[in-house]
Amino acid sequence: MNEINITEKEALDFHSSPVGGTLEVSLKKKIVTQKDYSLAYTPGVAFPCKEIIKNPEAAYKYTSKGNLVGMISNGTAVLGLGNIGALASKPVIENKAALLKKFAGIDSFDIEINEPDPYKFIEIVEAISPTFGAINLEDIKAPDCFIIEQELQKRLNIPVMHDDQHGTAIVSSAALLNALEIVNKKISEIKIVINGAGAAAIACANLYLSLGASLEKITMCDSKGVITQNRSDLNDFKKKFATKKNIKTLKEALVGADFFLGLSVANILSAEDIKKMGKNPIIFALANPDPEIPYNIALKSRPDAIIATGRSDFPNQINNILGYPYIFKGALEARAPHITKNMQIAAVKAIAGVAKIEIEKNVMNAYNLPLNIKFGPLYILPKMIDSRLLKSVSSAVKSAAISL
Repeated sequence: MNEINITEKEALDFHSSPVGGTLEVSLKKKIVTQKDYSLAYTPGVAFPCKEIIKNPEAAYKYTSKGNLVGMISNGTAVLGLGNIGALASKPVIENKAALLKKFAGIDSFDIEINEPDPYKFIEIVEAISPTFGAINLEDIKAPDCFIIEQELQKRLNIPVMHDDQHGTAIVSSAALLNALEIVNKKISEIKIVINGAGAAAIACANLYLSLGASLEKITMCDSKGVITQNRSDLNDFKKKFATKKNIKTLKEALVGADFFLGLSVANILSAEDIKKMGKNPIIFALANPDPEIPYNIALKSRPDAIIATGRSDFPNQINNILGYPYIFKGALEARAPHITKNMQIAAVKAIAGVAKIEIEKNVMNAYNLPLNIKFGPLYILPKMIDSRLLKSVSSAVKSAAISL
């Protein structure tokens, strides 16, 4: 473990000095001479405009559209902070855009829309969509995020993905497949308990089903307890996962469980709770910054478990950065109109595959990893700076898009 401690001052200094923020707009071409100005703007700029009038696809040739993603939020569900509004969400959205550039070389504009109404938000995003080759929705509360994503996917002919849903689902699925391989269990046979029933949890459950999990073996809990068929307070997205089992609490659900996924709140699990799980349990406690059960307590009480968190200072960090930059890279290169389930599964398998390759020395040095570290209980996912993710994941996503 390599714990990294930062202070509030260090974080504020990083984001403010020497100038505010992490992104800037730069030129791709030299504009120096009078002729350069004439080519870049008037009268030269009229010629690509006319080409796009004749053929809208020409926008990908003559503008930055093909390598430009809109990182868009209304700030209604910012990780760890809640409904903080559009303006306060800007540091998060701006830096998601910065990481897209860092890891995949994709340009991005962060756009924070001060509109909580999902239908008005949809209209705004649709109106500005010609600017972009793809759109990444971020930090939007459930169930609004489901409505917004589904409607924009219908209206637009460019990839639209809500990363809080699908990024989490894809990376956690890669981790789950590798963990199951290590403990020699099949996804179709495992008993799954999910605590949290928001956007990410429901997307994870749906992707697990696509990978072969059994709906009857999934128990999902929200803040009121187990989601059962006799509850009358469920939205349509939760109803799919309502169980017939006669159980009401998370503690009851965990008895004999093979896999726990937490996308909820800190310290909701005790050592005694996870002792009731089955042999060689898989525990993904992803609440941030503090997981559903502290890593060290989980490891001490269940040394036979494979444990993952959302934190970088413990083994097996599940982080969306392993997915979304490369998913958009592949989708943009394929000029895909949508990000399909097959593209998501291709990303899952590619991410999982990178973890099985010998770790690069620069990654080991950066994370201060032991020399004997290899694919196993303490290493089920690649680290975020693993350069092989770019080629492996984006190529897999691109191939899946082209094969449609």
